Formats: sequence, structure tokens, C-alpha cells
Amino acid sequence: MQRLPYAQRMRNRAIAITVLVFIIVAIVHCSTTDNIQDTTETLSKTQIADSLANDSAAIAFGDTNIFDDTTIIRNTNGLAALKGIEDEDFNGDSGNSNGDVTNGVRDTLHIKAQKNPYLADKIDILLRRYRPDLGIILVVDTKSNEIIAWGERRDDKVQNRPDWIGRATFPAASLAKLVTISAAMESNRYSLNTPIPMIGRHHTLYLRQLRVPEKYNGPTMELSEAFARSANPPMALVGKNVGAKRLLTAAAKLGYNRRFPGNVPNTSSYTAPDTGYGLAEVSCGFTTSTTLTPLLAAAQVRAILTKKPLEIPWAHDMVPFAPQKPVALDIGKFTENTYYGLREAMLRSVTDGTAKKHMSKRNMAVKNFEALRLGGKTGSLDGTDPAGRYDWFMGFAEARNDPSKSIVVIVMQMHKEFRSQPATQVAATVINYWAHQNLEKK
Repeated sequence: MQRLPYAQRMRNRAIAITVLVFIIVAIVHCSTTDNIQDTTETLSKTQIADSLANDSAAIAFGDTNIFDDTTIIRNTNGLAALKGIEDEDFNGDSGNSNGDVTNGVRDTLHIKAQKNPYLADKIDILLRRYRPDLGIILVVDTKSNEIIAWGERRDDKVQNRPDWIGRATFPAASLAKLVTISAAMESNRYSLNTPIPMIGRHHTLYLRQLRVPEKYNGPTMELSEAFARSANPPMALVGKNVGAKRLLTAAAKLGYNRRFPGNVPNTSSYTAPDTGYGLAEVSCGFTTSTTLTPLLAAAQVRAILTKKPLEIPWAHDMVPFAPQKPVALDIGKFTENTYYGLREAMLRSVTDGTAKKHMSKRNMAVKNFEALRLGGKTGSLDGTDPAGRYDWFMGFAEARNDPSKSIVVIVMQMHKEFRSQPATQVAATVINYWAHQNLEKK
């Protein structure tokens, strides 16, 4: 029998192998389908929901595709909730009296009582999903200075009372740089583009970084850039140059060391030694001695935006944790040039600073990000009351085509062993929710 040509033999082998592979795949597929059906029959509805929730946890929360209109449902209390979050964050909790869940149902009375229940509900969901050891989120309407939404989580529970928004044991960290840049611009020695020596790394503060040679020709950093990038050495040098007296004066105009009516909020602390390394530490926020309440942080941002003396945010239904009506304070104001400089420096934090990574299109819808003007300041430092790593964002968002649509956003988180989402990312998500609700739809 004559042997077939080589090409034909290879073709026949390929056909035979293809048929064999097809048969094997078919057998495996049938077997897997049977196993899936058997497994599905044994799973309860609760187990399936938990499995889906666990899978959804792997999705980047900043992906705005998760939050389009097709994913929003209504819970039993009539408030918007997100699919895949309620089962994961509510069903496993035990009942309590602090705004958590009872028999799988959230206590939403504190949400409904807020000025903007929709935004309050979203904040509540974020706190339940990320579970910071301590988390405080505060949103204030810039024009009226009214608190429109808030959320607080501590002691492993979401709270139904904002007990800690006025507490003054939290280290201000780099948010204290706001005092330094204010004092610098008030002194008329600095402008936003004044070059400052940059020795060593941004996040450290050693004595050698404060010793600038007489004929220094090394790298420099503009004042606004040092603020935006939260660079410790140049901000420390600025603070030492302007002096403790000017720093304390600027701190007073930002509400530090002041007892407010009814002690609401508690007194935030700012002390500055006359000279030395201690003065440098205070100037860049590299110390736990400077403390700040979330309520005062919101007041500081709002004062910068409105170019008015500081006023504490208020709400009708938050007594005794916030004033019940606007309260005029006998606090001096900065010059117009200083307010302009502070605002521009905060804008640069988002465009070219520490807030750029998360305050971006990765955590906000493109249309919202492009329609908003965003500014802020980040900060992080270890603290002791309660003990953990503190992570701050203070900032604002305003519509480019209508600046009257504007909010102040404060996010403060404290983490122990495990860090949750960065405060800036949480703030971006909150702003995105607000923008969906308030910006004009094209």
C-alpha cells in the first residue's frame, strides 16, 4: 500500500487531534455543569448574596460604572442603596442602639433627618463598606454654611449621633500647613511662586534639612508647590522665617486656641515655640501637639472660599454637636491677597499635589470631574487619642459654570492595624455623588 504524501498525513493528524480535543472539552463541560447545578441547589439565598458581595469587594470602588442608574435600587426605608453592598455590610452586623442594624435593617432615622438624605445615605454606605476604625465625613454648603450631610463610624459601628465632629484630640498633621502659608503671605515676605530650598525628602524633617548653606544653589520649590506636595522641609523653613508670633496670629484667625460658644466645637490647639526644631515641627504639622476638629476644618475651608471671617458650620437638628443657627465670631480676617493665595494653593494640591492621584477621573465620573473646580489639603500622622494612623482631607468642590453650587468636604479617618480607603478617595466619591445630584445634566 502506497504511503500518503507528508502534507496529507499532517492534515489528517490535525483533524484527528481537533476532534479529540472537542470531545474532551464537551465531556468536561457536561461534568462541570452538573456540579454547578448540584452546588447551586445546596446554596441558600443568603450564601449566594454573600458570595456576590465578597466578589464585589474586589472591584475598585472608585469605578463610577458601578454607580450608574442601572445599579441603584430602593431599600425598605425608601432610601437609595447600591446593589451588592447592603447584603455585605448590613446582614452580618448585630443590633445596637448606635445607628447600626437590627435584624438586618438599618437604622436610618439619622439619615432622614439630615438636610440632604440622599447624600447622607451614600456617606453611610461608604462608612459601612470601608469600615475605618474611626471615620468622620462632613459636607457643608459653602453659601449658607449649613451642614447638609454627615457620617460617623467608631467602636465598630456607624453612629446615629455626630458625637465626635467637634472633638479636638485629633492631630491636624499637614493641615497645619494652612497656618504656615497664611502667615507667610500675611508677612508680605512670600508670594505663591517664591522659591524655597528643598533639602532631602518631602515627608521627613531632620535638622540637616533645616541647615541651608549661605550660598545655597541646590533644588528649590515654590511656596504653593511645597504646600500642595505637603513637603515638610520647605514649609518648616518658611515657618522659622516668619516666626512664632505671625504663626500664632494666623492660627487665631483660623480658629485655633479659641473657646467657642457652648464649647461647640472643642478648642483646637496650636502652640509655637519661639525658635528651634520645635518651631519647625509646628510649621509643617510634624507634631501631635497641634490638634483640629473636623467642624473647625470645615469652617476654615469655607472662610477661604468666601473670603470672610471664620464661622462654625451649623444645622437645625444637630444640637449639641453643632450650632443651631449661624453664629458670627469676633475673629479677624486675612487680606484679599492671602485668601487668593490659600485658594490657589489648595487648587494646586489637586492639579499637582498630594490629592491628584485620588481626586481624579479614576474616582469620579468624567463629566463631573471636568465640570468641577476642586481644591484641598491632605494630611497624615500617628496620634494617640484614640491611638492609630490619622488620614485627613479638607477641601471643596464648586461648579465651574455656577460657583454658587459649592460644598466643603471634610474626611477624617483613623486606622489601627489595617488601613481602609484613603481619605482623598472617599472625599472624591462623596463629591461625585453630590455632583450627580446637583450639576446640570447635559
